[in-house]
Amino acid sequence: MMRKKIGLRSTDALLVVDLQLDFFAGGKLAVPRAEEILPVVNDVIDEARRSGTQIIVSRDWHPPDHVSFAAQGGEWPQHCVRGTRGAEFHPELRLPPGALFVSKAKRAEREQYSDFDGTSLAEELRRRAIDRIFIVGLAEDFCVKCSAIDAARLGFETHVLRAATRPVTREGGERARAEMRAAGVTVIEPPCAPYDIDHIART
Repeated sequence: MMRKKIGLRSTDALLVVDLQLDFFAGGKLAVPRAEEILPVVNDVIDEARRSGTQIIVSRDWHPPDHVSFAAQGGEWPQHCVRGTRGAEFHPELRLPPGALFVSKAKRAEREQYSDFDGTSLAEELRRRAIDRIFIVGLAEDFCVKCSAIDAARLGFETHVLRAATRPVTREGGERARAEMRAAGVTVIEPPCAPYDIDHIART
């Protein structure tokens, strides 16, 4: 099926959040139905590449004793430990040359869900005169949500493409979308998601 394009431009950024093997089937913290978003994400990446849009790719890059892990009293199983296979990007993700990479949650004592927390991402986007951010990736109710809310708070026009994300739980996804909208984030819903930004502007 032919998909509509978003209408990306050179002053936009596409933020691809944490598409690492541990978040897919067989991984240590698999997000349900995560594999479904890969073709959509790749299509948006292709449009971004053709449009001169800056592509940013984030990853969890945990030490083995990270505070979020159950062994340290956290709520998650050990996952995305730097240097392990689970921390690698999914092999079907088509990342072009020129993408920027953001590593987060690198310090054992600090959790960082947002790509803007403790990183220089906001400053880099401003340096490149970026004004709109489109967010895809995993998981909708954690790192996607927190990154989107921070992006909006920092003054960027922020859109989350729901067809290109999945939550850990259905209820978590519903709460996340409500929180993002309350923070000024546009959640682009199916059936127009993720390719008809003009539809959103008219409604």
